Amino acid sequence: MLTRRALVTRGAVAGAASVFFLWPRPAEAEAETAKPVLARTKDIRVGGGKIVKGKYVITRPKKNVFRCFSAKCTHQGCTVASVSGGTINCPCHGSKYDIRTGAVVRGPAPRALPRKKIKVSGGRIRLA
Repeated sequence: MLTRRALVTRGAVAGAASVFFLWPRPAEAEAETAKPVLARTKDIRVGGGKIVKGKYVITRPKKNVFRCFSAKCTHQGCTVASVSGGTINCPCHGSKYDIRTGAVVRGPAPRALPRKKIKVSGGRIRLA
């Protein structure tokens, strides 16, 4: 037989569990944790950049400014190899892109690198 005290205790435990497990989380927090971290801000020096998984290139033209572009050269699809001297550099045919805008600085690339939207929060860089 279930006593009143046992019934109240079980009800309280069940209620607390449902609040903990079923409480709605803000959509923004869910979306942020669902997207993987591409890089940490401390790993990218000012004026430099980082190629991420051969898919993205993240640059840091100024102290608190980060940009993300496709890492595929618009000339023949080679993956860019480095970021130095204010440019993103393709090893295949020498194309260079501006780290601020992704615009072509030196061809033969016909157009700028496509820009990707990112979110910088808590020292982490994620796709937006």
